[in-house]
Amino acid sequence: MATPVSEGTVPWPAEYADRYARAGYWRGRPLGDLLREVAEAGPDAVALVDGDVRLTFAELAERSDAAAARLLGQGLTRGDRIVVQLGSTWEFVVLTLAVLRAGIVPVMALPAHRLNELSYLVAHSEAAGIAVPDSLRGFDHQALGHDLGADADGPWHVLVAGDHVDAGSVDLRALCARADEATHTVRLNAEPPSSRDVAVFLLSGGTTGLPKLIARTHDDYAYNARASAEIAGVDADTVYLVSLPAGHNFPLACPGILGTLLAGGRVVMLPSPEPGAAFATIEAERVTHTAVVPAVAGRWLEHRAGHPSSDLGSLRVLQVGGARLADELARRVRPVLGAQLQQVFGMAEGLLNFTRLDDGDDVVCGTQGRPLSPDDEVRLVDASDADVPAGEPGSLLTRGPYTPRGYYRAEDQNALAFTTDGWYRSGDICRWTADGNLVVEGRDKDMINRGGEKISAEEVENLAYQLSAISQVAAVAMPDRDLGERVCLYVVPHPGATVTLEEVRSVMESAGVARFKLPERLVVVSELATTNVGKVDKKALRKDIVARLGEASP
Repeated sequence: MATPVSEGTVPWPAEYADRYARAGYWRGRPLGDLLREVAEAGPDAVALVDGDVRLTFAELAERSDAAAARLLGQGLTRGDRIVVQLGSTWEFVVLTLAVLRAGIVPVMALPAHRLNELSYLVAHSEAAGIAVPDSLRGFDHQALGHDLGADADGPWHVLVAGDHVDAGSVDLRALCARADEATHTVRLNAEPPSSRDVAVFLLSGGTTGLPKLIARTHDDYAYNARASAEIAGVDADTVYLVSLPAGHNFPLACPGILGTLLAGGRVVMLPSPEPGAAFATIEAERVTHTAVVPAVAGRWLEHRAGHPSSDLGSLRVLQVGGARLADELARRVRPVLGAQLQQVFGMAEGLLNFTRLDDGDDVVCGTQGRPLSPDDEVRLVDASDADVPAGEPGSLLTRGPYTPRGYYRAEDQNALAFTTDGWYRSGDICRWTADGNLVVEGRDKDMINRGGEKISAEEVENLAYQLSAISQVAAVAMPDRDLGERVCLYVVPHPGATVTLEEVRSVMESAGVARFKLPERLVVVSELATTNVGKVDKKALRKDIVARLGEASP
């Protein structure tokens, strides 16, 4: 039997929980109930669009409740966990609302994850099932879903979205169909979750191997979504386009899907942010808000130059986050796309910073904004955790009403990532401007940010060591114009041995690793640069690859 979720979480101290409740940030209502309340207030408004699928709030609520009932009818119970590995589709939204209503906790995986990541997530969360597409870009997610259940301690549920549902799988589209009398009966007997229960597990972009699980409660995540919606100007007239992977914190609740629905707005799902499809959808659905990462923003700007006739007149706000947006790109957004840029700097662990819609160009284009909540606490510190002087760069520490106090079942990692008095060490190097906005200067953690996807250098190195020809290896970030960073691997072969990039990528693919983690350049050296205490000098290696890239330029 799975361990209760509460046994692995780190609660907010009572004095802070009381303060956040008194301030009205935490409203004591589970997310499913809040969303149901919105549906009852405006049942006939269109809530969700995905191609030909158009659901009103009443239909969305009915399908979500029916799906919750059917999940409970299959033996899942409040507190059970299921891994959700779905793209930006209507099935993702209905299933997410269903598990929120039932008190089942989704573990938000990415469509790119494979055996290596998913087997860990299933084991660590003690999941009872997984939701997957039948296939995506030629990969058989359904077969992998069944393989993951081989060692499950109890019944294993594979929920499949698509046209090809194998025997032994659950048809997710049928599960999310409109209610019948039987499902209503089951639903009425279900006990709703508490607002202090875990609502969702998000994934960290951690540096120490595989991602850690971030337990977000109904109270804190509802506030996260609701307050983000207010700052982004999201209301009942909003049409919000989701084209990033929906399981990411950014398109899920910043304000994303949840914030838009809580405000009574409309969510439009699109499988990819490819510019042609995105622009056509913006025009057809009169999209007002959307969120992208810097690499996508760059592609949209380039595409617009060659397709000036696309009607983007409805687009009011373009949020950009996940990585630092170059100032020169930021300054092109309004003139080229016609939308107000809103920079969003944050983390799945909590703290969110936004530029405001009425900020001047210097703030919007040259900073990453300021904290969401009046009760967000932020410190910039040096290596000794002493506060740095005003205007100087420092490592960001934070705590607040939507920043949990620790990862799930991760005592050793929590000792490193959180201070004894609850401050989260984000790993970001930032400085305050004179007018109170943050500027992100870089990272102090060993992480590679490829187009918004965080990659652990340690994980890449551990996998590369499977090649017997490798004596030493170091993975570092290599700057890239389109994605911000890519993975570069420095390798010292054993005497007489050779190593190729193809060999490294092949051994990683054989281990079932997400493709975005594969190295894209290999540098073979006789020795790795080291610091004066004998550690690999990643700073020197990053400087070296910049020099090599410069030499290769025409």
